[in-house]
Amino acid sequence: MTAPYRPPAPKPKSAAAAFASALLLGPRDVLALLPEPAYESFVSRAPIGKRPIYIVNHPNLARQVLGERVSNYPKSDLMVGALTPLVGEGIFISGGEIWARQRRMIDPAFAHMRIKSAFDQMAEATGAFCDRLESAAGAPVTLDEEMSRLTADIVFRTIFSEPIEGEDASAVFHAFAEYQNAVPQIEPKVMLESPAWSRIEPPARVTAMCREIRERLGAMIDRRLASGERRDDIAGDVIAARDPETGEAFDREALIDQIAVFFLAGHETSASALTWAFFILSQQPAHLARIRAEAERVAGECPVRFGHVRQLTHARNVFREVLRLYPPVSFITRIALKDDVIGRETIRAGGLVVISPWLLHRHRKFWRRPDLFNPDRHLPGRMSRAAGLAYMPFGLGPRVCTGAAFATTESVLILAEICRRFDLEALSPGRVMPVGKLTTRPKEPIRMRFRRRG
Repeated sequence: MTAPYRPPAPKPKSAAAAFASALLLGPRDVLALLPEPAYESFVSRAPIGKRPIYIVNHPNLARQVLGERVSNYPKSDLMVGALTPLVGEGIFISGGEIWARQRRMIDPAFAHMRIKSAFDQMAEATGAFCDRLESAAGAPVTLDEEMSRLTADIVFRTIFSEPIEGEDASAVFHAFAEYQNAVPQIEPKVMLESPAWSRIEPPARVTAMCREIRERLGAMIDRRLASGERRDDIAGDVIAARDPETGEAFDREALIDQIAVFFLAGHETSASALTWAFFILSQQPAHLARIRAEAERVAGECPVRFGHVRQLTHARNVFREVLRLYPPVSFITRIALKDDVIGRETIRAGGLVVISPWLLHRHRKFWRRPDLFNPDRHLPGRMSRAAGLAYMPFGLGPRVCTGAAFATTESVLILAEICRRFDLEALSPGRVMPVGKLTTRPKEPIRMRFRRRG
């Protein structure tokens, strides 16, 4: 029996203290501003701001916004403005008929996110990553960068059928980290002071970071186009995609838009979850030992194979619990096109509607001891129906993340292979704290040693 463990998270403020912090606009991190009542309410309105901001904090009400009434609640103008420099009109932020057309065109590409066909690429990238950790001989590494590098390699192999080069992987990680730190739309001050549908110009460094990522992806697409080769992968399917009504293909910029969505959504969310998973395991050696014993029992001395993954129950439950405590997307934002009523709250047109997996996953009325790390709560029969409905790490409705099974299989494989080959040591665990950017990331880089067992 392991002792109760509360992983790093801001301690909720009183409503008065949170209100004072918001007025002073000191913290740039929304997680640090959330008041204690937000972890107990079902729907509430922020007391300040140039436009109404509503927090919808009940799973049934969230399903109304993201599912039943999705046409009234498109992606928020803040999120679209933040992501447009990066993914253009890619399927992640497009809406209406544009989204429907894009989805029809790239449906074949989603087939390559199917687990069985992608598993070999996952295993090859994970094996190469473990070999590289061994060659580092226990030298300190930056955990969040290494997880980004590994998951970028996996999704790159899935998209382009080849491993990502070290320079490209490092450059994309640093560019995206800089982008998350500098994008203005996720700052509390901007959220509170921006009227609905206002245009917020990105700072020059945000534009530069987005340009660097898109140029690197564009160069990869150009190489494929110049070769004339038709590979059976995501890039091949997106290049070959045609509008079923007009027969038109994606032009070069649209190709970059769609590949950027696959690339960034396919690796950044997994990298976020794995960063938190390995940090927690460094603080909870009993759970690391359980994953290790399970992997050795299931796979023996052989590499973990696709048929083994389903049997790695504890590794999967650790991943699920990490997604509960640190959902990759802390806040899902929508904008109301017309007046509506959600619960007992009147939602005004132009209002910002916020559904927060971070809050829902730590809600005092849905979860028992919600701030504690407890993977066994995901065992069959352990979770209440209310908690099961509140658990939504991959979103809901027609815009739910289509890569959920891909991310789960990838992460269980990575957890099993790394845990059975390495011991973990976080170098400054007391300094670790999450912040809510576009994804839930450490406030400071986490330095970690991976020491080869034996």
